[in-house]
Amino acid sequence: MIRSMALRPMLASSAASLPTGPDWTYEVKWDGYRVLAMKDGTRVRLISRNQKDLTRGYPGVAAAIATLPARQVTLDGELVALDREGHPSFQALQHRATGDLALVYYAFDLLELDGRASIRQPIEKRRDQLRKIVGRSRVLLSDTLPGSIRQIEQAVRNLGLEGVIAKRQGSIYRPGQRSDDWVKVKFSPRQELVVGGYKPAGANFESILVGYYDHAQELRFAGKVRSGFTPHARAELFGRLMAQPRHECPFVNLPNASGRSRWGEGITEADMTQLRWVRPNLVAEVSFVEWTRDGLLRHPSFVGVRHDIDAATVRREQVDRPD
Repeated sequence: MIRSMALRPMLASSAASLPTGPDWTYEVKWDGYRVLAMKDGTRVRLISRNQKDLTRGYPGVAAAIATLPARQVTLDGELVALDREGHPSFQALQHRATGDLALVYYAFDLLELDGRASIRQPIEKRRDQLRKIVGRSRVLLSDTLPGSIRQIEQAVRNLGLEGVIAKRQGSIYRPGQRSDDWVKVKFSPRQELVVGGYKPAGANFESILVGYYDHAQELRFAGKVRSGFTPHARAELFGRLMAQPRHECPFVNLPNASGRSRWGEGITEADMTQLRWVRPNLVAEVSFVEWTRDGLLRHPSFVGVRHDIDAATVRREQVDRPD
């Protein structure tokens, strides 16, 4: 039995810009599923952020983990689908559309090695051990990025990658905690949000309604998402929505507009009669321009379904901005 089964990944705080100074190192923020990879003898497990076992769904990645030259090891990393140019493709990952893509595992932390926990060791030591282990396997290493902040940001933007993670030198690994020792910056704002309803359109939907849970565990409406859907993604999502109907609106702050309003600005009492509600247990990743003063998403666009995140844990990400 793998002892790390109950371990949950450490989470990063969000920021508008990367922290600077000699105490910080930087890595690519990969666009995939966060996965703890565990090997115990000949047994391999891939465990998602919400504790789901993904091993059978990704046999190639499990086989790569099996090549690690250790009897027992636990890694933290990202399961990613890469195209021929090496670019991550989140939609291909969730739909298994892997004809011209490769499913890989990028490891960025070592949590346990041959029965000894590493989480109390400083990140530099964990990285050194990780390089030695991964270098003799089929697992890929998500290593630190060289260069200045400006060079790193420019290179990551030019490659079309999601963003950068800054990690503080000397920091330990804090399982299940969101820590300021890790800081993530997304170059295009994105947010995981809970789907609570949709507006029908013929035999499909026009838009989905998304929100997040506040500190009182109430679901708050954040916006309507109409763009970003491929035909395949739209059909698959509609099937999921149809399978989990709900009679009452799950959002505590709807309707949020009075009188007549354009569809993109809010939801009136009249709009409510046109909508269909679903059980709020499906999580979608949504890109957007910014949050408005009214707490709504500006120009949201669908990125994909997050199978690896528990809807009850979804909160609005608070981005720290420089003084």
